Amino acid sequence: MEYSCKDLKVGKCEGEKLVDGETMPLVLQPSEPNKNDIESLLLTLRNNKDWFDQMITKNSAVLLRGFDVKNAEDFNEIIETFGWEDIRYVGPAPRTHVYKRVWTANEGPLSEFIYYHHEMVLIKECPKKVILFCETPPPEGGETPFVPSFRVTERMLEEFPEEVKMIEEKGLKYSFTALSKNNTGSMRGRGWEDAFGTSDREEAERRAKALGMDMEWLEDGGVKTILGPRPLTRVFEGRKGRRMWFNTMVGMHGKELSSATMADGSEIPINVVKRCEEIIEEESIQFKWEKGDVLFFDNMALLHGRRPSLPPRRVLVATCK
Repeated sequence: MEYSCKDLKVGKCEGEKLVDGETMPLVLQPSEPNKNDIESLLLTLRNNKDWFDQMITKNSAVLLRGFDVKNAEDFNEIIETFGWEDIRYVGPAPRTHVYKRVWTANEGPLSEFIYYHHEMVLIKECPKKVILFCETPPPEGGETPFVPSFRVTERMLEEFPEEVKMIEEKGLKYSFTALSKNNTGSMRGRGWEDAFGTSDREEAERRAKALGMDMEWLEDGGVKTILGPRPLTRVFEGRKGRRMWFNTMVGMHGKELSSATMADGSEIPINVVKRCEEIIEEESIQFKWEKGDVLFFDNMALLHGRRPSLPPRRVLVATCK
């Protein structure tokens, strides 16, 4: 599949990388300066839906830049154009519903780094696509770095073949503590009632079970969720047979509210975790947000995070099956 679309032209952005012959992110701009309005963009996307979808899978990240996308309403229209089914976010990050299928991205303190992850990686059904819209670019920092997941697997296999094999065979187990109430001062501060959309404990347990979680209620009113076994890597159709580093081992290992161990309860070697953290950062790709940017991620192929930022910063998100 070539970069052939008469209604869009390929651009460049600072920070893009060529990974295994693919440009990440692939920057697509208006074909002509007078075709940057939202109506022209929507028409272009409607006429090239299949091609655009294939570009997301091929390049893992596609950045629409230079279009006059003003607000959540415009962003929602872009999402609706493709006909992708919505999938509601499940996880610890505090988020606010904005408009129809549009939510705020993680509202945790901008001073904190949000570690790399595949969106909803631990849930039985996770989104295939994560789409971000920059409504207010930050004055400094605040990038959304991303990592080609297959590159992490390749490098970990080079350096730790026996350890990777052992973890792969045993599987991973995770635990996370959800607070009794929301704590907006934390990037993982979502209370269990908000996370599960109910204040009824029995209903919360049913919903957790449907998502593949076990629950333990705590004396302080919070709840400990346990997930596992989960795989270390996965291979998804249509992505060149690549083994994706489809886990959150580094992000949850040894943290205040979370843990990651092997499924039998044994500890993951700390040197493996630390080196994996270094490799993920070494493979990261990032660019500076510009107002109106719309970024499409293949969630099966990319880990992503958030750099610390000066305020203001407003990035909105939609997640799709």
